[in-house]
Amino acid sequence: MRKLPFYFSCAAALAFAGCIMIQPPKPVSLFDGKTFRGWEGDTVKTWKIEDGAIAGGSLEENVPHNEFLCTRKEYSNFVLKVKFKLTGHEGFINTGVQFHSKRLQNPAYEMTGYQADLGDKYWASLYDESRRNKTLIAPDSALVEKVVKRNDWNNYEVHSRNGRIQLFLNGTKTVDYTEPDKSIPQKGLIGLQIHGGGKAKVFYKDIIIEEL
Repeated sequence: MRKLPFYFSCAAALAFAGCIMIQPPKPVSLFDGKTFRGWEGDTVKTWKIEDGAIAGGSLEENVPHNEFLCTRKEYSNFVLKVKFKLTGHEGFINTGVQFHSKRLQNPAYEMTGYQADLGDKYWASLYDESRRNKTLIAPDSALVEKVVKRNDWNNYEVHSRNGRIQLFLNGTKTVDYTEPDKSIPQKGLIGLQIHGGGKAKVFYKDIIIEEL
């Protein structure tokens, strides 16, 4: 039998390998609209499910301290999409989406890691929660004012790949940051925050993640 040239054999082997290659995960929903399956946090007082959305905080009582509802699974490289609505009328009205984060032991209700921040003076900026405790990069305030919808639903996206983080608010890129410190973890939990110190309530829904 006549043998195929070596380069034809290699091409055939690569084509076969491509056929059996495992396909990357498809986008999946992290919230089913009905239960807290896959999440953990204070679901007795702080976090509720209202009209198909996760609701946190209160407009009647002052939120005493930060509270987080976080995933039970860790994620590294991904595109995360979430819709949020932040309301409030007294005190510090702020919230955010944690990622590459973990729970602290003291206090147990706190988290540490990156936060895609939300709220006046912090809209769509990148904050380092309970670690460096500072805004790593903030967008131009004039740009934010053009795209944010106060007291209404907004689209938020977090793109994270190998230390490069991009944030998008209603389709507009507000942050493009590359982490210079190689010791900072690029894997962890995803968390939803309601900030303490105000009468505020936040809603999250349509939480979709695509692992890269």
